[in-house]
Amino acid sequence: MQPPAPLRTPVPLIGAPMAGPAGGRLAHAISRAGALGMVGVSPTSDAGWIRREAAIAGEGGTPYGVGLLAWALATAPEQLEAVLELRPTLASVSFGPYAEPVRRLRAAGILTATQVCSPADLEEAEAADVDVVVVRGAEGGGHGRDAMGTLPLLQLVLDRTTRPVYAAGGILDHRGLAAVLAAGAAGAWVGTAFLGCVEAAGSAAAKATLFAAEQTGYGRVFDRAQAADWPPEFGGRAVANAFFDEWVGREDEIDDAARARFRAAVADGDFSVAHVYAGQGVAALTGETTAAEVVAGFARALDPPSAG
Repeated sequence: MQPPAPLRTPVPLIGAPMAGPAGGRLAHAISRAGALGMVGVSPTSDAGWIRREAAIAGEGGTPYGVGLLAWALATAPEQLEAVLELRPTLASVSFGPYAEPVRRLRAAGILTATQVCSPADLEEAEAADVDVVVVRGAEGGGHGRDAMGTLPLLQLVLDRTTRPVYAAGGILDHRGLAAVLAAGAAGAWVGTAFLGCVEAAGSAAAKATLFAAEQTGYGRVFDRAQAADWPPEFGGRAVANAFFDEWVGREDEIDDAARARFRAAVADGDFSVAHVYAGQGVAALTGETTAAEVVAGFARALDPPSAG
């Protein structure tokens, strides 16, 4: 089988496929700016939604990627079928059994990626023959393992694979990108830095919460509050709030009354209870910007060193 063409972008940066914020509009803006934007598919997204967002992301022939959740494909196989039909530049499949989806995507000539959060995860990625490995450190926002920091994991993975490796988690700007490039990564996989963009989906209240945030917390509080079927080994990192502090460490005690309170808060935009996923670098977000400005900031990592 002929391997897909390697990924090449003017800026070695991939916008993480954050389900919710990363729709077609954000993906298109990131790619137009010289990186690669991705559409994040949630467990409840149907094939029609994927096609509509992909049309926005790929308008005018713009390259884009799509991110799938492996554990959700068992009950939503149409998501994979839609991606096979669309043939994006990159398809990531992570968090669950992904070997068969990766096989089908590669057979269709689509470049594949998966996120690894530990050295053991890398062994699975190698066995599945993914094209691109994304090292996701515990600093990263959204779901993953709270196992290892980005830099230690990146160094271990680079010693153990010859595949292109992108680093994710705690990479805030050009300095973070320069650091992982110097370590040997092919680029960075970045989510949190794009959350404040005008092109990112999300309410004004959610973005205001991000701009005011100082710290995040990791756990399964918000998954249990939503009765989400995420595999238990993959908790989520989000802006810490009163509801998180109330339930972290005793997620199994979240009851119907707490879930009803959570649902009401989501509907009302009350982010003292509702969740906003973000990485440890969320304090760097201070106000709204554009995806082009964020990509241009990261591109400074490629500037030649100044003389003197």
